[in-house]
Amino acid sequence: MRLKSIPFLTLLLMATLSAEQALAQTVAPKPLRPVHTFSIVARDPATGELGVAVQSHWFSVGPIVPWAEAGVGAVATQSFVDPSYGKNGLELMRGGTSAPEALKQLLAKDEGREVRQVAMIDAQGRVNAWTGKNDIQAAGHIVGQNFSAQANLMLNNRVWPAMARAFETAKGDLAERMLAALDAAQAAGGDIRGRQSAAIIVVTGKPTGLVWKDRIFDLRVDDSPQPLVELRRLVKLQRAYNHMNAGDPAVEKKDNEGALREYGAAEKLVPTSAEMIYWHAVALVNMGRVDESLPLFRKVFAMDRNWITLTPRLPKSGLLPDDPRVIKRIVSVGER
Repeated sequence: MRLKSIPFLTLLLMATLSAEQALAQTVAPKPLRPVHTFSIVARDPATGELGVAVQSHWFSVGPIVPWAEAGVGAVATQSFVDPSYGKNGLELMRGGTSAPEALKQLLAKDEGREVRQVAMIDAQGRVNAWTGKNDIQAAGHIVGQNFSAQANLMLNNRVWPAMARAFETAKGDLAERMLAALDAAQAAGGDIRGRQSAAIIVVTGKPTGLVWKDRIFDLRVDDSPQPLVELRRLVKLQRAYNHMNAGDPAVEKKDNEGALREYGAAEKLVPTSAEMIYWHAVALVNMGRVDESLPLFRKVFAMDRNWITLTPRLPKSGLLPDDPRVIKRIVSVGER
C-alpha cells in the first residue's frame, strides 16, 4: 500500500500511538523476566553511611538494583525491576521527602506495583519496603531499625529473616554487616535458581558534593559462580586502596607518620600487592628515608622487574627526587 492512500487522520493516530509507546518504553523499561534477588538497604547511625548490597541469579545486577547518594538515601529495586524507582526515589528524598513517603508516592503511580519489590531508606534512617502480591514466591521483606532486608524467588521463606538477624548481630562497619546479611541469605537457601552476580554501594555520611569522593564502595561482580566470595575479595581490596588514597594527602600535608600508617594498613590487607609496596617505598624516599625504602623496593623488584625500568622515569614527573645517585641506589637493589 502506498503511503498517500492512508487517510490523514489514520496517519496521525498511528504517529501518536507510536510516540506514546516509545515514551512508555523510555520511562519504565521492564525486563521479560524478574531480577530474582535478595538485597539489603541500610544506614549506620554512628557514621551516617548509607548502603545497598545485593546478590542475584541475573547477569550484572549492579547497574539496576542498588542506588545510593550521600546525605540523601539508598534504594533497592528488584523483582520485575523498574530502575526508575532508584532515580526517582533519590530525587524525592533529595527534595526532603522521607523514604517511606517517597516509596508510597512512586508505588501509587505504578500500575505494575504488584510485581515490584522495592526498599528505601533516607539519611535520617526512615525506612520502608514493598513486596508486591504477585512477586514470585518465596518473597517477602523485613523492615528493622536502620535497615530493610528483602528477597523474591527464593528457595524458602527463611532467607530474609536470616538476613535481618545477621545484619543486626554482625560486627564491623556498614559494608561488613551488609555482606554478613548476604552470606546469611545464601546459607539459608538463597535464590531458587542459584547465583550469578552481586554488588555493593556504600556512601559517606557527610556529602562533599563530589560524588566520586562520597563513594566508599561501589563494586560489582557481573558474572561468577561464587559472586559473594568475589565481592568480599573486592571489598577487601577496596579497603586497602582507600588506605592508600588516604596516605597520599597525608604526604602532601607533611604528615609523614600518618601517611606511613595508612600505607602500612593497606599492605597489611593485601601483602602481595607490588603496587602498594612500591608507592609506600616511593613515599619513604620523598620523606628522605631512603634506607627504609630499600627493602621495600627489593621486594617489589623481585616480584616484577618492570618496576626497575619504571623507577628512573619518575623524577621527570616529580614523583622521585631528581638525583641520579638516589635513583641508582634504588635500582641497584634489584640487580641480580
